Amino acid sequence: MGAQDIFWSVNIKFLRLRQRLSQEALAEKLGISRVKLNAHESGRTANPTVDDLINFSEFFRMSIDSILKIDLTKLSEQKIKDLEDGSELFMKGSQVRVLAITVDKDENENIEYVPVHAKAGYRSGYSDPEFLSALPRFNLPTVPKNGTFRMFPTVGDSMLPVPEGADIITRYVQDWTSLKPETPCICILKGDQDFVFKQVTINKDGTLLLQSFNKQYFAYTVPISEVIELWEYYSFHSKELPEPQSDMQQLMRMLQEMQNEIKEIRGRTSSK
Repeated sequence: MGAQDIFWSVNIKFLRLRQRLSQEALAEKLGISRVKLNAHESGRTANPTVDDLINFSEFFRMSIDSILKIDLTKLSEQKIKDLEDGSELFMKGSQVRVLAITVDKDENENIEYVPVHAKAGYRSGYSDPEFLSALPRFNLPTVPKNGTFRMFPTVGDSMLPVPEGADIITRYVQDWTSLKPETPCICILKGDQDFVFKQVTINKDGTLLLQSFNKQYFAYTVPISEVIELWEYYSFHSKELPEPQSDMQQLMRMLQEMQNEIKEIRGRTSSK
């Protein structure tokens, strides 16, 4: 493919302006400098790195192939929305999410442990084999061989009855469309947001509904473009036993469920 067939710089600027973002705002969201973003948009970056390709693709919810090969400025708004909202490629992740792994001497995948102090570095190093190789890693005979597993620590009480400070073993989710509603997952979010352990539901409007296990915490949504990785819950390890819910926690849960039902009823009536 010749250079004249690559629309990377044109498309990056087009997609940024389409979201009404300044270069400063987009650079901050992507975790890069404004100078680097300007180099992409002006065509001075002739060969974007794999990390850059993935970063932009995930943020704009569009496949790498589309951003590289299609002149998006020539497409109708509906066609662009089809590439975004109907982006099976993005949701299934087959070409936009690259997972680095480590293996033992027998070529079996390790389980990497991401300690609290490594969380900040994980967002930029999750696809870097060198970063992962510096993490603690181990194997468990009870974990299936068909899948990639990783362990994350929990912080706070939003995941009760899973005790605070427990370590969650998770399986990597490549195809997000395979998730059933309210699937427990560790969600790796962009920016300065923490890793969260939530019940995840993929909404049709391109957002993720995140619900805490502790019903004293309200559910909230995040754009799919803000999600770096999803890791489905497999098991947890803790020194503490889960505590039974108190009467107050049960009452709060009932109130939360009533509020959710009221929202659903209002949503159905307003759409009529």
